[in-house]
Amino acid sequence: MAYWLLKSEPESYGWDDLVGDGATEWDGVRNAVAAKYLRAMAPGDSAIIYHSGKDKAAVGLATITRAARPDGEDGRWVSVQVSPDRPLLRPVSLAAMKAEGQLADMAMLRQSRLSVSPVTDAEWAVLMAMAGL
Repeated sequence: MAYWLLKSEPESYGWDDLVGDGATEWDGVRNAVAAKYLRAMAPGDSAIIYHSGKDKAAVGLATITRAARPDGEDGRWVSVQVSPDRPLLRPVSLAAMKAEGQLADMAMLRQSRLSVSPVTDAEWAVLMAMAGL
């Protein structure tokens, strides 16, 4: 199983929307590196849902329920299906992530513009502890 971080602006589609829908197609990603990460996802992988924009915090956990499939007509882009698992007991802010030395090499912090990024096993453990899980 792999771990991922999925960014979304809550004003467009946030954690509450995902919970209300029960599942969603994580589509519309138009960055080659982020698309590469979507292609690497497998059913059963776990993801942290991160609210970008004004919130700037990890807020929930989700599961990848379907591997990548084409998104759009040109074949360059893909989407995956995501289902919500549970909210984090304590949202983990961007400031808290940056302050935690064990997360210094986290892909999301090094490449902040990516909407999809991998999370290592060690980083996941730190984030879950910070979130109270």
